[in-house]
Parts: sequence; C-alpha cells; structure tokens
Amino acid sequence: MVNNAVQPKARLLLAHGAGAGANSDFMQLLAEQLALRGIEVWRFNFAYMQRMLDSGKRSLPEKLPALQQQYVAQLAKVNNDLPLFIGGKSMGGRVASMLTAQAKVQGVFAFGYPFHAPKKDSWRTEHFARLGCPLFIAQGERDVFGSACELLDKHWDYVQIYWLTDGDHDLKPRVKSGTTHMQLIIQAAQFCSRKIDEVLLANK
Repeated sequence: MVNNAVQPKARLLLAHGAGAGANSDFMQLLAEQLALRGIEVWRFNFAYMQRMLDSGKRSLPEKLPALQQQYVAQLAKVNNDLPLFIGGKSMGGRVASMLTAQAKVQGVFAFGYPFHAPKKDSWRTEHFARLGCPLFIAQGERDVFGSACELLDKHWDYVQIYWLTDGDHDLKPRVKSGTTHMQLIIQAAQFCSRKIDEVLLANK
C-alpha cells in the first residue's frame, strides 16, 4: 500500500498498531497527510494482522523478534531512490525503533509510542540508550501508554517527543479541548515533515 507524493523528498515505511491494520482509518488519514507534505508512505500488515483480515478470526501479534524480522523483510523490498525513514503507530513504532541500526534508515517515527502497558510500571525504553539514529515520537498528552505527566522527568539523547494537546493513544482529543482528531493527525504529520527536513539538511 503506497501513498505517493508529488515530488517526494523522502520515503516512510509505516507499520500499524496491535489492534488495527495498515488500512485502518488512522493509518490512511496519517499517510494521506504525510503524502501531502512530500513524504511517500509505504504501509504493510504484519503476518498476524493479514491472517486476521483473511480469516476474520482474531489473531494475536507474534513476539517482538518475529515482528522485527517481518519489518526487516519489508525494508528489503523498499527502493533506494529516496531517503528512507521508518516508523509506525504504537506497536509498529516500537518495532521500528528497534531497527535503527539498519544501514539505510535515517530516522524513526512513532505515532503514540507504547512506553508501558496502561497502569503498569514496566517501561519499554531499554533500547533507547542504543539508538543508531534519531527517534521522533508524536504523543498524545493523555496517552495511557505514556502521558506528558509520566514523561516529565524522562530524557534520552536520541529521542524527541512532540506533545499533541489533549490527545489519547490514538491521538484523539476530548471534545471539550476545542481541537479535533483530524487537527492532531495533521499536527503529527507536520512534525514528521519538519523532522525529516532537519535530518536531510544535517545529512547533506
């Protein structure tokens, strides 16, 4: 699944979250907004999600090593004619963040990073100390997988977090915030575009 961009400046391989596939409304809306900003987006389904879509029966994600292998297999299919970035929503972003040592990857984007399971204190950030390229995270302030309050005193050298006002794990704000879901998706896409520009300029 490819969202083409007019005069693309970069390519982003984008993986889905645990509960919805590459063609979910969120993934489509985000990919469309990224493409409007000169980022060609390649989306794919992990094997368990494709099985679930094909069979109509619920299927749980494979373990992280298997998901990483599947992501690397998708990376091998990507053309080399544009600067390459990788990322994903939630689980997809977590898997991508573990692949920063891949030679052609210039940066990673996570849209709603699952820092920990809701109401759990087991953090999924050990590998942040070993990142081989920058990790950029667009995170809702109210995300139960890692909120602005919880991350107030956290810092990692190669990680930048962009906070989306009143957003939850799907980047959805409450009605009373006065902001729409679409506005936050657009802000996340703008953040991604800005950071890609910065990386490309730094790598010239």
